[in-house]
Amino acid sequence: MKRALFLAALLLLPFTVFAKVVVVAEIRGAISPASAAYFLRALDEAKRAQSPLLVLKLDTPGGLDTAMREMIQGILASPVPVATYVAPSGARAASAGTYILYASHVAAMAPGTNLGAATPVAIGIGGDSGKPPAADKSEDGKRRGAGGTAMEKKVVHDAAAYLRSLAQLRGRNADWAEKAVREAESLSADEAAKQNVVDLVAADLPDLLRTLDGRRVKLAEGEATLALAGATTLAIERNWKERLLTAIADPNIALILLMLGVYGLLFEFYTPGFGVAGVIGAICLLLALYALAMLPLNAVGALLLLVGIGLMAAEAFMPSFGALGIGGVAAFVAGALMLIDADIPGMQISLGLLVPLAVASALLLAGTGAFALRARRRPVAAGSETMIGAVGEVVEAAEGDLTIRVQGELWRARGDQRYAPGERVRITARDGLILEVAAAPPDPQGG
Repeated sequence: MKRALFLAALLLLPFTVFAKVVVVAEIRGAISPASAAYFLRALDEAKRAQSPLLVLKLDTPGGLDTAMREMIQGILASPVPVATYVAPSGARAASAGTYILYASHVAAMAPGTNLGAATPVAIGIGGDSGKPPAADKSEDGKRRGAGGTAMEKKVVHDAAAYLRSLAQLRGRNADWAEKAVREAESLSADEAAKQNVVDLVAADLPDLLRTLDGRRVKLAEGEATLALAGATTLAIERNWKERLLTAIADPNIALILLMLGVYGLLFEFYTPGFGVAGVIGAICLLLALYALAMLPLNAVGALLLLVGIGLMAAEAFMPSFGALGIGGVAAFVAGALMLIDADIPGMQISLGLLVPLAVASALLLAGTGAFALRARRRPVAAGSETMIGAVGEVVEAAEGDLTIRVQGELWRARGDQRYAPGERVRITARDGLILEVAAAPPDPQGG
């Protein structure tokens, strides 16, 4: 419905006095593939609307390098000017947010906000612990670039060159940009404006648009003047797909989906029935795998997680009375703690979630072990073994061969004496399909 109204508004734009619509997109939280998809869609909407400006309201602790670069590439190639506005008060544009802010045609901040701390962390399959690379120091104690391993140096040098090139492209403070990468420096909004890191400080969105009216910006295809007088704003909301991707891209949600998927399939295999548990488990498992594919995983953590789940599954199918289960829970907890290979807030497994998951798994395994132990102590309740000691009735007797009825079935039998039809006998043993019987006392009820 919103999209239909938006398209209808676009058709009526040439005939209205409000012919200029500023498109507004908002990203809060870690920069993820879902964030990049949402921003690029908003950019396409702004192009179709021939909007004079797209405002990106940003509040982020950082995010994934691949998603950040997708957004920056979209900004650099955009025919619509992009103003990144760090807001509301108390928001930040840390790490990946600093790069996006530098890449934008207009960089603005609200009072009480900050940016910086753009040192890259080691992420990716088999990456490091997520700590920023160390920096070398000269004799005067000042930091002079990245130290550490050769890979760390390459990552930091690449990030510093990337942010410096964006600063030079937009005419902003390139020296501070390099410090933000190499020394993880941060600035408040007022300090950033004074040091030419951002273009301006605006109290709110209307104040931003008033200040930018008439400003000249440099686009890929040439310079343009922002004509924003009388412009209205149109907020682009996330669609259902982007909301779903945002939700499952949370490592905690991905872990919950993974466990639901595994337990659903285990329950279906263990007690086959209507297939509901299996279907739900398969869907959750596929969603979890898709989400984990978008996240920076640590190979050792992922392997430990899989080993833990495998050991817990083995405990459910082959109860070892705790040995496999305890090892599985320990491997699961260790793997989950190491799973996400990044030190980015919002991209980490929460201990508040991990502990209840581990406790629930341990209780489930304890319950499975208790049921298995109880079943082992319980007498046999099915099969031919249950007939030993049972009482039956002779149906036919011919030259030592008997046919008896026991537990509603007819069996061949042989006895230690001659029996007549109607006599009660007790089963003492079984030899293949022939039962051994002996005389049984009369039915106390007179049957």
